[in-house]
Amino acid sequence: MSKPLVLIGCGKMGGAMLAGWLESGEAAGGVHVVEPHADAMGDLARKDGVTVYASADALPKDLAPGVVILAVKPQSMDDALVPLARLASSGAYFLSIAAGKTIGYFEARLGASVPVIRAMPNTPAAVGRGITAYVANAHVGDAQKAQAQRLLEAVGEALEAEQEDQIDAVTALSGGGPAYVFLLIEALAAAGVKSGLPEDMAMRLARATVSGSGELARQSSEPASQLRINVTSPGGTTAEALKVLMDENTGIQPIFDAAIAAATARSKELAG
Repeated sequence: MSKPLVLIGCGKMGGAMLAGWLESGEAAGGVHVVEPHADAMGDLARKDGVTVYASADALPKDLAPGVVILAVKPQSMDDALVPLARLASSGAYFLSIAAGKTIGYFEARLGASVPVIRAMPNTPAAVGRGITAYVANAHVGDAQKAQAQRLLEAVGEALEAEQEDQIDAVTALSGGGPAYVFLLIEALAAAGVKSGLPEDMAMRLARATVSGSGELARQSSEPASQLRINVTSPGGTTAEALKVLMDENTGIQPIFDAAIAAATARSKELAG
């Protein structure tokens, strides 16, 4: 029988992951959820196999989970780990989705030989379309890593980073990426209004264009550059817009270079 899972924190991301595990069957051994605000979990708190506790101190003393998933806010992590130290000797590994918390941070508090996986998901996990990059320390076994892959894939795609310092760039690119895409929707709509469209029409066009283009990119085997070329008729309206967007000095690439670099630097500062 599968060992139970322990989920610490069941906010938006933790809740999305829990829903994915229940649907995929990854929670067959049961899930022990530590969430002070159980009412906010809605139907998830009443699902078969889900037991909710107001604090980690209330977890059964003889509990021996296969994995402890840490889904609390980074600023709450210090307090969250104190009652979990005893689970470090139960054979469980720890899977963290907290931004800025390094593997070394967890090893210092749970033990240098504790298996730890550091992961960075993103918010499209809420609709099963997230993507997560993760990295494991040397104490994580093959079976544990395979299970972590499945747990993360329950809410989208998952891939292993080659080294931990790549997680800072992952945080900047895909972790914060949905915000950049939503900003693109806002910017497209605002530009449409300035060109004469009603606000509601411009926003509807922008949302559908971005979401539809994303789905086309997901389903297509062609690279993004070719998909762009497919839309661009030589000498046409799209080509004229791309002259502005692809200008090497003032276009979108130098802006994104600066934005991702700034977010990566901030991630490193938070980890330090």
